Amino acid sequence: MKSKNFEEKIEKSKEILEKLMDPEISLSKSVELYKSGLKELQEASELLEKAKIEIKEYQQENNP
Repeated sequence: MKSKNFEEKIEKSKEILEKLMDPEISLSKSVELYKSGLKELQEASELLEKAKIEIKEYQQENNP
């Protein structure tokens, strides 16, 4: 399975948030979606941090 990129993870989180706004959603389904949304956001945050590190390393290598 191909891992999602940052943008896809953010989009998935938005979709989950929309589902959580449904007043007809069951408690168990909302908990399941909440956990899934948090996981997507955590993974997106990790991707963002990796990108920041890569940029910082690149700048250090290219600036004497």
